[in-house]
Amino acid sequence: MMMKANAIKWSWFMNLIVFFLHCSNGIALESERVPAMFVFGDSLVDVGNNNYLSSIAKANYFPYGVDFAKFGPTGRFSNGKTFVDILGENLGVPYPPAFADPNTAGPAILGGVNYASAAAGILDETGQHYGQRYSLSQQVLNFETTLNQIRTLMSGRNFTEYLGKSIAVLVFGSNDYINNYLMPSVYSSSFYYSPPDFANLLLNHYTRQLLALYNLGLRKFLLPGIGPLGCIPNQRASAPPDRCVDYVNQILGTFNEGLRSLVDQLNKHPGAMFVYGNSYGSVGDILNNPGTYGFSVVDKGCCGIGRNQGQITCLPWVLPCTNRNAYVFWDAFHPTEAVNVILAQRAFNGSQRDCYPINVQQMTLIY
Repeated sequence: MMMKANAIKWSWFMNLIVFFLHCSNGIALESERVPAMFVFGDSLVDVGNNNYLSSIAKANYFPYGVDFAKFGPTGRFSNGKTFVDILGENLGVPYPPAFADPNTAGPAILGGVNYASAAAGILDETGQHYGQRYSLSQQVLNFETTLNQIRTLMSGRNFTEYLGKSIAVLVFGSNDYINNYLMPSVYSSSFYYSPPDFANLLLNHYTRQLLALYNLGLRKFLLPGIGPLGCIPNQRASAPPDRCVDYVNQILGTFNEGLRSLVDQLNKHPGAMFVYGNSYGSVGDILNNPGTYGFSVVDKGCCGIGRNQGQITCLPWVLPCTNRNAYVFWDAFHPTEAVNVILAQRAFNGSQRDCYPINVQQMTLIY
């Protein structure tokens, strides 16, 4: 009887140890489930691809990276980490290196690659006034180049499983508005398309490229929508004091609602799990309740020139604000690291209001 009681106690003790190991080693477990993260997008998640392109859209100088310990300015359009940097930390994967970096080759690519390019859009012509950039379609082609390299590093069966467990993050759409549709002096799209028609044009182009990535072997996708662009300092600079540009925010509805619906359609494909990230709602919540999140400045950038520090973005070696954690926006277009932390956490383990139909953590459990 005593031996049986001791056995029960020992079993209970071992289960407790396993539980604590599971909790303390959560990131390690995540990394086993997610071998790599592949990032596609624009300047919100660019980690330095534009450093290697003939473009004026670059962030490889101080004060960019002022809070990015050990790294400094890398080409990230932030004072510190981007949304995908923090999401990757939650997943236990290394920061995916920039595709254009010559050192991104061999075993370094097995943890994923970042193809994002500042000024890039869903449409090829978007952002062309900035110079070279990798549009969505080019980023997909760049991904194919990476796959050819990865195939030489593993067997066919392992390759298929590797892609099926990896996560693709695509952050697109903002530039198609602020650096295309809302620039009638440079682009003609607003003359030919109503706001709903333009949104549907974007969604159609987006769908084709998403299916291309699916057909290449990826199965898990995070697709954040577009945030409230009418409230970024660049747009507020032309609005009445203390106001967002309502028209800009309103025309984004068709795209965001359409992207959420598109997720349901794409998830009908065998083995697919597409997740919509509610960027508009998450950033809107921060802007409407800044004090709840520790912010006190919502209408201007921490660095920049002109009204709302939003007419010209951060210039080289110009000192930024000192209380960066109090600011929602880092520059004319991009959020601070403090906001990126919140957005990444909501994407990782948020409710269905943040991610639909499941969050990223839940997506890692699907095989």
